[in-house]
Amino acid sequence: MPRSAIAEASTAEVNDCYRTITWRLMPLLFVCYIFAHLDRINIGFAKLQMTQDLGFSDSVYGLGAGLFFVAYALFGVPSNLALERVGPRRWIALLMLVWGLLSSALMLVHSASGFYALRFLLGVAEAGFFPGILLLLNRWFPAGRRGQVTALFAIAVPMAGVIGGPLSGWILERFHDLGGLRGWQWMFLIEGLPVVLLGLLVLKALPDSIERAHWLSATQKVQLLQALQQEEQRKSITRVGDILQDRHVWLLVGVYFAVMLAVNTIAFWMPTLIHHAGIARDSQVGLLSALPYLAGCLFMLAVGRSSDRLGERRWHLAVPLLMSGAGLALTAMAPQNPWLVMFGLVVAGMGASAALPMFWQLPPAFLASSTQAAGIALISSFGSVAAFLAPYLIGVVRDATQSASLALYALALLIALGAWLVLRVPALIVNPKEK
Repeated sequence: MPRSAIAEASTAEVNDCYRTITWRLMPLLFVCYIFAHLDRINIGFAKLQMTQDLGFSDSVYGLGAGLFFVAYALFGVPSNLALERVGPRRWIALLMLVWGLLSSALMLVHSASGFYALRFLLGVAEAGFFPGILLLLNRWFPAGRRGQVTALFAIAVPMAGVIGGPLSGWILERFHDLGGLRGWQWMFLIEGLPVVLLGLLVLKALPDSIERAHWLSATQKVQLLQALQQEEQRKSITRVGDILQDRHVWLLVGVYFAVMLAVNTIAFWMPTLIHHAGIARDSQVGLLSALPYLAGCLFMLAVGRSSDRLGERRWHLAVPLLMSGAGLALTAMAPQNPWLVMFGLVVAGMGASAALPMFWQLPPAFLASSTQAAGIALISSFGSVAAFLAPYLIGVVRDATQSASLALYALALLIALGAWLVLRVPALIVNPKEK
C-alpha cells in the first residue's frame, strides 16, 4: 500500500472502528468479570454466617480468603502461557467452567481444611482470567485508548460490589435454612452456577484475534494491526528472558503490591468493618457495602477518561492510591463510628477502584507483544502476595487485639508507599504518545 491504512482513514472512521470493537467485546467481558470478582469476594459476605456455623476464627477465615491468591501467584504465569498456546476463547471458557463449579462447591465446606483446599483450587482456576483479558485488550486497543477501555472492563470490580453486596445480603437473609441449607450455602450456589453458562457463551462468541473477527472489514483489520505495530517499535522489553532483569518490571511489581492491598482490604473485610461499626442486619450490611463500590464506579470512569484525554498516567494512579490509604486510615480511627467508617470506606473504595485499571496502563509501555503474556502474568502473580497478606494480616490482628485498626494503619502506610513508587516510573515512557 502506498500509504498506511491509518493515514487513509479519517478520524471518524477510526473512532467508529474502535466503537464497534468496544460494543462487540466489552459487554461480554464485563459480565464475566463481574462474576469473577463476585465469586472471589463473596466469601466476605459468607463470613457473616459461615464462621459461626463452622466455628472458624478470624485467622482461619483470613488464611482461607488469602490462599486464593497464593494459588493465583503460583499459577498466573503458566495459565497465561497456556492461553497463548490454546487461544483466548477456549482457555478463558475452560477457566470459567472450572471456577464456576468450584465456587458453587464451597457450599459443601464443613472443615477448615476443606475451606482451604477449595479456596486454593478456585485461585488456580481464576489465575489466568484477569491477566488473560488484559493481554486480549492490549492486542485490540492502542495505548492512547486503553485507559477508558480498561476502566470499562475493570469497572466490573466495583460493580460486583454494587450488585453483589445487596444480592449477597438478601440471599443470606431470605434463603437462610431454606431446603435445609444455610444462607451462605445458597449464596455460593446461586452466584457460582451462572459462570458455567457464561463460559459456554465465551466459547461461542469471543474472537481469538483481530484477524478472526468476522464483524470487521479487511481494511479495518489492517488499520488496527498497523496502529498496534507502530507501538511495538517503542517497547524496551522484547524477549521473555529480559523480564526478570528489567528494573522497571520490579518497580511495577511494588506498585501493584500496593494496588492489591487497597483492592483486597476493601473486598474481604468491608462487610465485617461495617458490621462491627454497629450495623447488625446482613441485608443492611450488603446495601451499605454497595456505596463505596458505586462511588468507585463513577470515579474510575472519570479517572480513565481524564487520563486518556490528558495523556497522563502516573498522577492518575498515584492520587487514587493516596485516597485509598487515607480512607483506610480514617476507618481505623473510629471503628465504632458508622459515619466515619462509611466515609473512610467510600474514599478508600473510590481510590482502589480507580487504581486497578490505571495501573494496567503501565506494563504495556515496557512489554512488547511477545512478552506481555509472561510479563503481565508475572506482575499479577507477585501482586497476589499482597492480596494474600491483606485479609490474613487483618484476621490475625483482629484475633489478637479485637480490633482491625493497627492492621489498617499498616496497610494505609504501605499503600501510600506504592503511590510514591508510581512517581519513580519514567513519565516519558508510560504516558501515551498517540491515540
